[in-house]
Amino acid sequence: MKILELDHVALYVADTEKSIHFYGEILEWKSLPRPAFDFPGAWFSLGGNKQLHLLGARTEPLHEGTLGSRKNHFAIKVPDILETEAFLRSKGLAFRGPKARPDGIRQIFLQDPDGYWIEFNE
Repeated sequence: MKILELDHVALYVADTEKSIHFYGEILEWKSLPRPAFDFPGAWFSLGGNKQLHLLGARTEPLHEGTLGSRKNHFAIKVPDILETEAFLRSKGLAFRGPKARPDGIRQIFLQDPDGYWIEFNE
């Protein structure tokens, strides 16, 4: 199987408006047009042609142990981890890091309103 590239990451969210506010207003990610699906949601740019798709109307709980451990996450590459840290601090957000992985790449982990982890690395 040949893979061309990652297209999008989808997150199943409980409160669509809260998640839209987090990604759009707090993290300042660019909102993208979304087809008129029969369920709530939103799309955001992850740089290039990559996208984040929020799928709304989740009613069942997520597995808390998995969320709390960062086992399920998606990663965003940033040009400067210290600049990213300063931005997140300016927004009053709690996060983990920056901390270097064993290969020296520095990371920050941030949870969204549903408990999903976002990794920022340089």
